[in-house]
Amino acid sequence: MPGCPKLYFGVVDVRYVADIHLRAMTDPAAKGERFLATAGDFMSMRDIAKVLKDRLGAAAKRVPTRELPDWLVRIGAMRDPAIKLILPELGQFKNATNEKATRLLGWVTLSIAILTRAMRLSRNVRANWRLQQWRVTAICSQFRKRSRKS
Repeated sequence: MPGCPKLYFGVVDVRYVADIHLRAMTDPAAKGERFLATAGDFMSMRDIAKVLKDRLGAAAKRVPTRELPDWLVRIGAMRDPAIKLILPELGQFKNATNEKATRLLGWVTLSIAILTRAMRLSRNVRANWRLQQWRVTAICSQFRKRSRKS
């Protein structure tokens, strides 16, 4: 029975991670500070699966959205060593905030990391290529503006 274990993840697109790294390297306010690169609240595997189903339709028809009870995952871990690795994280709700990065660096994200990753994996290469071009152009222009100010 396919399903989603109760696991929670911070989700962010890798291009936003690159952006926050550039900001942290070039902004004097970032000296000696640490920043969390998250695009919002942590998401459960089930929430991620629902987003994929809602937005990708037929392309995500095999994505399971049923949440597995912890006891069932623990039984599965007895037979599969890969499942055993997730047991310490099972049911542990975690959360973090990017408020410090927003306040000190002006870092802003969109919560589209899941969809951009799914597009990369899907057959819709042309739409994916346009999205990537737009994001790279936006990040490069921000970096050029910061470089000119220095």
